[in-house]
Amino acid sequence: MPLYECVLIARSEITQQQVDVIADDITAQLEGEGGAVKKREYWGLRNLAYRIKKNRKGHYVLLGLDAESKSINEMERLLGLNEDILRFMTLRIEEIEEAPSAPLSRRGDDRDRERGFRGPKPAGRFDSGRRRGPEDREEFRARDEFRTDRDDDQVEED
Repeated sequence: MPLYECVLIARSEITQQQVDVIADDITAQLEGEGGAVKKREYWGLRNLAYRIKKNRKGHYVLLGLDAESKSINEMERLLGLNEDILRFMTLRIEEIEEAPSAPLSRRGDDRDRERGFRGPKPAGRFDSGRRRGPEDREEFRARDEFRTDRDDDQVEED
């Protein structure tokens, strides 16, 4: 049977248990028609790139499916009728990867990695009360210092 990946986004107002019930319903529907869910990942409540039906966040779920195309079409029809599903996308793939997907592996790295010191905060325009112009930049000050040293050397040689 062909393999598919389906990512669905559920409304943020529902709980994670309700999202699991939706995924269980999809699993039961596919298994009833001879298919199977090979992979299931809950990515968590994440920010959306733009508002969808007045929602700013959504529960993301990834499903790795092994089913016939008519079963996938029925699953997509049922997802479209469900009011708790904001968006879904199903793609045909060559193989289902057993390793955790990128959002899950990246989320684990963020928790393990400790944020390092980034250095002192640079003085802004409002810190000193005066505007910093291009002549205040470090390379211009270094150039001006070099010129004054050179001018002093010429005066001594005369």
